[in-house]
Amino acid sequence: MINYSNFQLKIQEAPLMEPQLAELERLQTRILNRISKLELSLSTQSNNNNNNNLPDCDGGDTTEARLSTILRSNGVKDFAFKKVSSDYYDWPLESRRDVLGAASIDHLCKSIVLVNTQAPSNITDCSDFNNSKYYIVVVQYTARFNAETVKNYLYALNDGKIAKKKFNLRLAPEETSMELTGYGHNAVTCIGMKTNIPVILDEAILRLNPDFFWLGGGEIDLKLGIRTSEFIDFAKPFIVSCSGT
Repeated sequence: MINYSNFQLKIQEAPLMEPQLAELERLQTRILNRISKLELSLSTQSNNNNNNNLPDCDGGDTTEARLSTILRSNGVKDFAFKKVSSDYYDWPLESRRDVLGAASIDHLCKSIVLVNTQAPSNITDCSDFNNSKYYIVVVQYTARFNAETVKNYLYALNDGKIAKKKFNLRLAPEETSMELTGYGHNAVTCIGMKTNIPVILDEAILRLNPDFFWLGGGEIDLKLGIRTSEFIDFAKPFIVSCSGT
């Protein structure tokens, strides 16, 4: 961390005119702002693991191998990867269910990154899970996500100490999602993300029978199936009733 106190600009002993002093102060502020942005960028790059500090995959450099290593290293045993066609997302849910061998279309889920657009200016990252700038939510394709219920949940989670108007969850821009997770559109998963984003799991997924659901696998043509209980043990998500039909 850079010590800003050492970065103060020295003013010459000769008195400065007021316009010169103002310009000097503006220059100093711009330099400090640039340093702050650089530190944030470096911090994001260094946090390239999932919820744990995990080693890179030893079994190969493919996404499937890397994520498999992460899951096994955290005691997850009941999971499977499945390659799908490049036009998978043009198919109806019933066809996706069949190619994955899922129990029903309700077992097909997605991970979406949300941004709190009303977060205070000092909330810029995910360091505080209870009051994070970003969240990643896992919901069913057959359900309708309800952002208002997440807003109410986070308000209660913070014991009402943060004004409810300071929570406004919206879909993050695609480039932001990519920067935070390392995964592109239709490939997002909450396994092996670049940034340790707090996870929210829709409560409806816990009621699925059998308790094995499918979600993105890190590539657009790679899907991951996982036992619900093991996913919860691994991701340690907030469990919120945040959808309707």
